[in-house]
Amino acid sequence: QVQLVESGGGLVQAGGSLRLSCTASGRTFSVYVMGWFRQAPGKEREFLAAINWSGGSTYYADSMKGRFAISRDNAKNTVYLQMNSLKPEDTAVYYCAAARTDWGLRKTETYHSWGQGTQVTVSS
Repeated sequence: QVQLVESGGGLVQAGGSLRLSCTASGRTFSVYVMGWFRQAPGKEREFLAAINWSGGSTYYADSMKGRFAISRDNAKNTVYLQMNSLKPEDTAVYYCAAARTDWGLRKTETYHSWGQGTQVTVSS
């Protein structure tokens, strides 16, 4: 089972940008589909974006298209989430996750490994 560690969260003003990173342990990172989710207080975990093993296919929640971009570097065992034009409602804990299939990418139950999360706070 792969272990995931997120980084890059923090406090940013509205309109600003952040790039989150998620680094995986193990030598089989490249076989996994990777996803990003977030969870705000009192809300369910929400799908943001996913990327297939090669990076050739990406998937986004409709509300994130144009503002967020997912990418991966298999040589570094790392997946990224570039977030632009951030809004106060983007405040949440952001999680990366790994899956062995690209079926049901928008569902949390598809993913078998999760990071501990990184806090993103957007001030108005």
